[in-house]
Amino acid sequence: MLFLTQFVYVYPGKETTFHAFEEIALPLIAKHGGDLLLRVRPTSDSVVAASIAIPYEIHLVCISSEEDLRAFSEDEARQRVLHMKNESVRATILVQGTSI
Repeated sequence: MLFLTQFVYVYPGKETTFHAFEEIALPLIAKHGGDLLLRVRPTSDSVVAASIAIPYEIHLVCISSEEDLRAFSEDEARQRVLHMKNESVRATILVQGTSI
């Protein structure tokens, strides 16, 4: 079992494009043996300490295996809208872990 935490930084003004990408991409996680456990939009009021820029969103995903993660990444429906992610996301930080 893999746990992925992704910090997503969106270009200002590109939030609508990012949301359109997510509407298609996020449901595909379950199709490939995963679960979106947490999706948070932090604000400066909700963050206690930050020595990095506050991301637009934070995702915590659990997925069965590297193979399932690859299948999600390569899913045809996701590939068709990947241009929306590329247009709207300026940076991401991905942290991968496993359960104990």
